[in-house]
Amino acid sequence: MELRQLESFVHVAELGSFTRASNYLSIAQPVLSRQVRALEVEFRQVLLERNGRGVTLTEAGKRFLEHGRSVLAQIERAQLDMEEGRGASTGRLVVALPPSVSLTLTAPLVRAFRDRFPKATLCVLEGLSTYVLEWLTIGRADCAVVYTVPTSSGIELAPVLNEQLYLVSGRATGTSSADASLSDEISLAEVSERNLVMPSRPHSIRMLVEATMAQASLKPRIALEIESIPAILTLVRDEDVHAILSRKAVRSSGHENDFHVRPIRRPTLETTLWIATSAQRPGGPLLNQTVSLLQNLLREYWTIGLENATTQRPSEVCERDDAAT
Repeated sequence: MELRQLESFVHVAELGSFTRASNYLSIAQPVLSRQVRALEVEFRQVLLERNGRGVTLTEAGKRFLEHGRSVLAQIERAQLDMEEGRGASTGRLVVALPPSVSLTLTAPLVRAFRDRFPKATLCVLEGLSTYVLEWLTIGRADCAVVYTVPTSSGIELAPVLNEQLYLVSGRATGTSSADASLSDEISLAEVSERNLVMPSRPHSIRMLVEATMAQASLKPRIALEIESIPAILTLVRDEDVHAILSRKAVRSSGHENDFHVRPIRRPTLETTLWIATSAQRPGGPLLNQTVSLLQNLLREYWTIGLENATTQRPSEVCERDDAAT
């Protein structure tokens, strides 16, 4: 197996077409085809199904794609480490953020990273904490911000701060007599009587709510399962449902006045923000400095209001200082 064969396969698989991969890599399409075919002969398995619209991965191809991504990421990190050994903060760093954090932190992080590391490239991915941890494991991400998660020997976690969770209700949908005092706190038992809109498992807040209620012999009344926080807030505002979110998530929507937000007590519901890195791969100066930068930005933007925070919501954002190329 040769490195260029691996690179060719990964790009063809990710782009879904030999033609698109050929244009992206500036390599003749017959050359790409021969390189992928050589891998299939070596493994004695079909990795890609060819069709008139492009290619699709076989089961063997899906497995090999994860290995290929991991190998290429390791090689890239080795190159980065060698560059950093010469005192240059160069290379590409991938940071993964959960949606609620990405909404607030992406723009400040991009600006601070470009100012501090003008010769380096930053890529920001967005995903739920469970998926983000998988990306760390397979090498797709270098570090991540995650909410309360189970411990794993392959992941190193550094706590940054705790977030209070609140019951979020709409102002325009009317309230029952039980909601008459909306400025007061609300107990977990009272929360269990409300119709809730929440993300599905294994979202960290969903798992935390269910586990905490189970300890009190309670069960949440899940009326709707929605993965998107903006969509959850829209439903809370317009329908007779409630959500359990951090105040930061509500403020980030830009429509905080549309909602009643009450702290949940007895017991208090809190989720922890952590910075996660892989315990199986070396860090390097650029990663270590970026982790420190993330910690400072999180504490700053979760301590002050959002008045000066410019929001940018990516599924994937990559920033490079053009002067460095």
